[in-house]
Amino acid sequence: MNGKKLLGLMGLFALLQLSTQAQNEAQWIRYPSISPDGKTIAFGYKGDIYRVDAAGGVAIPLTIHEAHDMMPVWSRDGKQLAFASDRYGNFDVFIIPSTGGNPTRLTYHSAPDYPTDFSPDSKQVLFTSSRNIPEKNIRFYSPRLFMNLYTVSSAGGRATMISSAGFEQAHYNKAGNKIVFQDRKGYEDPWRKHHNSSVTRDIWILDLKSNTYQQISNYEGEDREPVFSADNQSVYYLSEKNGNQNLYKQSLAKDAKETKLTSFNTHPVRHLSISENNTLCYSYDGSVYTQQEGTAPKKIKIEMYNDGRAGTEKNVSITGNVTQFVLSPNGKEIAFINRGEVFVTSVEGGQTKRITNTPEQERMVQWAPDGKSLVYAGERNGSWDIFRSSLSRKEEPYFYAATVLNEELLIGTEAEEYQPKFSPDGKELAYVADRNILKVYNFASKQSRILLPDGRNHSYSDGDWDFNWSPDGKWIISDDSEGSWFTGNTALMKADGSGGIQHPMKSGFGQDNPKWALDGKAMTWLSAKEGRKSLAHQGSREVDIYAGFFDQDSYDRFKLSKEDYALLKEKEDTADKKAAKLAINLKPEEFEERVSRLTINSSSISDYALSPDGSKVYYLAAFEKGYDLW
Repeated sequence: MNGKKLLGLMGLFALLQLSTQAQNEAQWIRYPSISPDGKTIAFGYKGDIYRVDAAGGVAIPLTIHEAHDMMPVWSRDGKQLAFASDRYGNFDVFIIPSTGGNPTRLTYHSAPDYPTDFSPDSKQVLFTSSRNIPEKNIRFYSPRLFMNLYTVSSAGGRATMISSAGFEQAHYNKAGNKIVFQDRKGYEDPWRKHHNSSVTRDIWILDLKSNTYQQISNYEGEDREPVFSADNQSVYYLSEKNGNQNLYKQSLAKDAKETKLTSFNTHPVRHLSISENNTLCYSYDGSVYTQQEGTAPKKIKIEMYNDGRAGTEKNVSITGNVTQFVLSPNGKEIAFINRGEVFVTSVEGGQTKRITNTPEQERMVQWAPDGKSLVYAGERNGSWDIFRSSLSRKEEPYFYAATVLNEELLIGTEAEEYQPKFSPDGKELAYVADRNILKVYNFASKQSRILLPDGRNHSYSDGDWDFNWSPDGKWIISDDSEGSWFTGNTALMKADGSGGIQHPMKSGFGQDNPKWALDGKAMTWLSAKEGRKSLAHQGSREVDIYAGFFDQDSYDRFKLSKEDYALLKEKEDTADKKAAKLAINLKPEEFEERVSRLTINSSSISDYALSPDGSKVYYLAAFEKGYDLW
């Protein structure tokens, strides 16, 4: 073999070795925590706890469990790790020997518990939780907003509350008489970047003996994840005060200024921890770094050689956790969403067909009126678009037994498009664009028109406002906040876009979940007009089901007594009279005169359905615990 060939083979071997190393190097490690002696780093990775030498190398798993394990915290003597795990439903605090072994559960509350530190003698675990607390300690209580600070023995036992002042990321000093923490003034996503508001986090120190608080940071943006220095004379923390979240040091001496220790520009520094020799450990862009003050950050190369759980192929049942289901027009099939995919199953048998198979999410599935196609929203190519899947072979009339299906992108622009609904004749499709615009797509012209323009509905989450076609396909009713943040009134619009936006019922109490009834002769909705109301918009309230009638004849029939209605029905059946289809020519002031309350008492109602003849209303109501069918 000549020298050139040998050099070429050596180069190829080196490239293959680098490629293999790159494949085994762990990315997106979370919550790295350096041991007190600075020699070992524990971290969370794909829902399990690992440990690795602080200089880098092959990581060793400490937990391998189907539940999600995260947030490892070292005991001060380095012998144990506390971590959070949801293996019993919600997150509880567990401890495990730092060299590995059987975890021990320390907390048993239904509220999530997250460990943050051990006491200096390693006999107590400090953790935060949104548990219910005694009345005298409540500070604008909300489980979503405020976390209280607790301690529990590392040997197990009852937890003791230290403070209800809104604590996160709390750590003791070496003496155990002070705790440094970030406050929690209100709700904001902890992963949000460049956030400026009145609820941004600040750094505080609680003196446990005097029960007094000292504010360390006052930047109007985010200051987070503080730890005491080894000598307790300074606090290290993360801040966005210079644009990107970086590492800072603040001396506790009077009038001392903070020192910026890192200058990362692209991504935020997160998950700060510290050893007894002031070695700082944190994550950046999915990798772990260590740093001594006055030196440059050092990226730690961490390799994984176990297959873990994430890459394991396994069969998963789809009989549970269904997020949406829709019965086909012929009543023989059910389309449903499970784990972000569309499936169709037979009503009579056990045969099920998977319709989509994508790494992205699909949802909001609907049948075409003829039952030969399905439409649904798919989050593909960075945007929500609307897709249609159709039967391909005439000899295969059912989705659940089809061997060939054709999928096509129906509506796909840079806007977010979802929540498709067919018109009764199947010739048009109404949908939501950019979360607050109601549009109608015509299959013949392949063009869309706007019915409800931008700026009227404020969407907090996808699908939180709705609309429905009239049975004759000529009208659409829709939620309409009319530009308000809170209460709106149902809008009535001609499907062809003419006639503008009408509001049959103007009310300061608004209408929720509007539906067509009695073949388009009436409209039903939920309203808190006569129910118990909260002073706050987000508080609980009780509602009723109401019905409004678009013509006087339908209203007069509804107001008949049971006996009179039975006589009228007998007379109509004898004469074989068929009810005439309604052509709506709405005058809002007349509609309000034909409104009736359907429920006999107000309650918390999640959904309802009126029978086709209007004789019964079925609804899910919670009077005490959970929802029951009434």
